[in-house]
This record gives sequence, structure tokens and C-alpha cells, in this order.
Amino acid sequence: MSAPARGAHGQGAPAWVPLPDGRRLHATVLPGARPDVPTVVFEAGAGASRSSWALVQPALAPYARTVAYDRAGLGRSAPDPAGRTLTRMADDLGALLDHFGPGPFVLVGHSAGGPLVRLAAARAPRRIAGLVLVDPTDETADVLFSSRFRRTERTALGVGSALAALRLLRPLFRGQLALLPEDARRDMAREGFTPGVLRTQRRQAATYLDELATWRETPPDTGDIPVTVISGGLPGDGMDRAVRAAANASHARRAGRAPRGRHVVAGRSGHYVPLTEPEVVVREIVSLLADPG
Repeated sequence: MSAPARGAHGQGAPAWVPLPDGRRLHATVLPGARPDVPTVVFEAGAGASRSSWALVQPALAPYARTVAYDRAGLGRSAPDPAGRTLTRMADDLGALLDHFGPGPFVLVGHSAGGPLVRLAAARAPRRIAGLVLVDPTDETADVLFSSRFRRTERTALGVGSALAALRLLRPLFRGQLALLPEDARRDMAREGFTPGVLRTQRRQAATYLDELATWRETPPDTGDIPVTVISGGLPGDGMDRAVRAAANASHARRAGRAPRGRHVVAGRSGHYVPLTEPEVVVREIVSLLADPG
């Protein structure tokens, strides 16, 4: 892949996506070399922005147009006064797809973004050529709904909020920042560790697990859309060996329930596969682009 032109950002040109209620979402768009293949749209994890895809998005330039965006309240997108339920966030993603439509699209979701792309795909399956779920949160993992997990989440968000207010949160993520290209590293350092980001995370967390629990009985129906699930192979990043095993078992179940499901383990990674083994994510996306459903 050739380097970006002088002054250009590795994740492409900025774009502002209008939403029906007058809000806007910030995105970065790389046009790609192949107009005849699906557009790839990236959905980041709970408190992450478009910058978390900075090692994956540029590598797809020879294959497809790509779009990475900031959910409301993250990156450069303003907060959403109406809330951060799964339904509301999927509404925003659907509007973004409309803006870049008509499709087809391959949707790529990391962590908490996995359920969001599944829900968006279930709402409009005809325009979705495939899903790539990268170490996703999945409702079949019982551990998510334990009192211990919820206490740990509340504690982490409380501590994170305090550190963000004191401007002490960013140093905890220096290892992740070091992996990013310089332009994305600057973006994440400036945008990723603010009190506003933690407020958004807390608003998401207020309903996320309760909503996800309802999917255990009535999950979104993605029909015959091909689904690739990529698991981290190592504990760490807040996941001990038991949680990692439970997560990967849920990933295998998710892939097994799709008509064209595929389960891949990124053996050198914990939770942050897009940063530690971006080539695995790129390979699986390219595979779907070459042979869409």
C-alpha cells in the first residue's frame, strides 16, 4: 500500500454525516481502488473512536471504499441528548449507511460494536454483504450478566471518570497509542481520554447489558448474511483466562449459528485485535469482499 500524500490523513478525508434529527456524525472516508465491491464500514468499541481502526482502514485501500466513524459523544461527534441505547445507536448507524448507500456493505464491529452491526444488519439485510465481528460482546456469554461483571464494569467506569477529570487517563493507554500511526495517535491522544468520553461510556453502559440480555431469547435475525468472528487468543486487557474462554466459546457459537459462519483466533492478541494483529482483520475482510454472500 502506498503512503498517504503529504498532508493527507491515513484514514482518509473527513466527512460529516447528517442525521434525521439534525445531529451530525464525524467520519473518515478512503475511496479505495475498487468501486465494484462492497463498502466497508467500521464500528468501534464502547469508548473508542474511528482511530481504533487506523491500522486496518488504510490497508484496505487497494480493495474497497472504507468508512470509519465516531459514534455520538465519541471522537469528534457531539453527544446525543436522546440517549445511548442499542436501538438509538443502531438508528445512527443505519442513517450513516443511508448516507453512503445504497450498499452493499460489509460491517465490521469490535467489542461492544459487534451487537450494533448485527442489529443494523438485521434491519436491512439486503444491503449487507457480510459481517466481521472482532472479539465481540455476545449475549450467549453468561459471564456478561453476572453480578461480578457488572460490579467490575461500574468500578472501571468510576475510576476512569476520575482519572479523566484529573487528566491522568491517557498514560494508562500509552501502549495502545504507541501502536498507532502518528496522525491517528495525535487524534486519539486529543479526543480519546476526556471526561466527555467517559460520560458517553456511562450512558451506554446504563442500558447496554439489560438490552443485550433480551437478545438471549430474541436475537436480531441476520438471516443468511456471512459472519466471520475473530477472537483474541490471549487473556489480558481486563479479561482473565476464564472470561477469555467464555468469550471465545460465545464467538464459536455465534459463527456456528450463521449459514456461512467462520471463527478465527488471533493467537497473539488479547481484546484489542485491530491494534495488535490488524493483518488478521484485514485478511478476513478481504476474504468476504472476494466472496460475498
